[in-house]
Amino acid sequence: MPAAGLKCPRCGSPNIVEDDHHTQRQNVCVDCGAVVSEGALTHDVFEGSDVSYSRTTAVAKKPCLNQIKGQQQLKALCRVLRANDEIETLSSTYFAQAYEHESFLKVSLQKKECLAGCCVLVSCRQLNWPVTMGTIACLMEADIVMMGAVYQEMMKVLKVEAPLINISDVMEAHCQEYKITSLDVHEDLAEDHKDLNKRALSLVELAADAWILTGRKPVPLMMATVYLAWQSLNPNHVRIKMSLEKFCLIAKMKKNRVAAKRVGELKEVLCKLGKEIPWVTDPVTSDNVVKHVGDIVKNRFALLRRAMRSHEDALKEENQLCCEEANPSEPEDQTPYATTRNSKEAKEPGEDTESKSNQEPEPNWGKRMLFAPPCVIHPKRRRMALEGLKDVTGDEEISDSEIESYIRTPREAREFAEMQKAWESQNEEAKCE
Repeated sequence: MPAAGLKCPRCGSPNIVEDDHHTQRQNVCVDCGAVVSEGALTHDVFEGSDVSYSRTTAVAKKPCLNQIKGQQQLKALCRVLRANDEIETLSSTYFAQAYEHESFLKVSLQKKECLAGCCVLVSCRQLNWPVTMGTIACLMEADIVMMGAVYQEMMKVLKVEAPLINISDVMEAHCQEYKITSLDVHEDLAEDHKDLNKRALSLVELAADAWILTGRKPVPLMMATVYLAWQSLNPNHVRIKMSLEKFCLIAKMKKNRVAAKRVGELKEVLCKLGKEIPWVTDPVTSDNVVKHVGDIVKNRFALLRRAMRSHEDALKEENQLCCEEANPSEPEDQTPYATTRNSKEAKEPGEDTESKSNQEPEPNWGKRMLFAPPCVIHPKRRRMALEGLKDVTGDEEISDSEIESYIRTPREAREFAEMQKAWESQNEEAKCE
């Protein structure tokens, strides 16, 4: 049956007939036998034209499950940080570019999770939203060392730069997270965020002068300064008696477990400076030092100089007393010190060396300083190298008690006894010969 209106694309002949081939209707040219169209399966889509295999099988690339999970975690992190839509969009763009890069294709799942936090951190810093890496690591419950390595790698891969943040901007953003305005809490507990940020920032600067900030994570110290600033701005009996844990509960903040230790360190520094205030007659203790925080931060440079001078004078007096005790004015032959000294001189040189080695080590120099880094005041204990320790050659004699200390089971004890008996019999035979 001829098909009207069709021409053969090969020879141009209008002689086209319909032919049923394998239950599918086809239009075939009578002159050259070419198939003009193959029915409804291909005519509607390709209209009889030649189509490559790649076009017919091409599908859109979909993100993997880990990438989708990372995008969701990125959005949740932006919601927690109260970041705007611009930061969220830029973070998603960076994450999509870095995730598909060859440097992050064959890495662990922990590094891919850190990658989402690093993208948020870069976007926040570029768009002037102050956030620290410690905050991101705390929210994601990630290792800050691994996050730092991923952050540096991501900056190199994407070829982006992030400006350094200022501590004042970070403190301002941190203070705004505390719900202690008049709309949130009672009037006696309410405080303005600007006044709170100003006082907390002064305490952070004081902590830097007293070496408390050295080598420490910022989040616990910021929480401690905000707590002391809130107490000192209105030191009534309600605020003074309120603990850090209850303050965080009222302010709807999660308490940091190290912040309480930083509060104690800050109070210790404040007490040292509060004692140097001339117009304060009552003794300054950790319980009432918050009442004098305003005067301390206002005159902290003068108080630091006075405290250092007083500490140096106290050390001089202590050294003078020690010298007077060591060198009394009485004759040497009539003092008990001379007797003990003569008795020491009469000792042998070996005994004197043993007494020196048994003496206690000298106290840490950080204990004598008024303000010193925490790593100096509380150093890590290290094994002391033993003087005169001989090298082990393997030819040393081993006592029976030391050998028996390594024996654990009855079988081992029995085997050891048999070997010892055999060894003694061999020695006796050798002597007889």
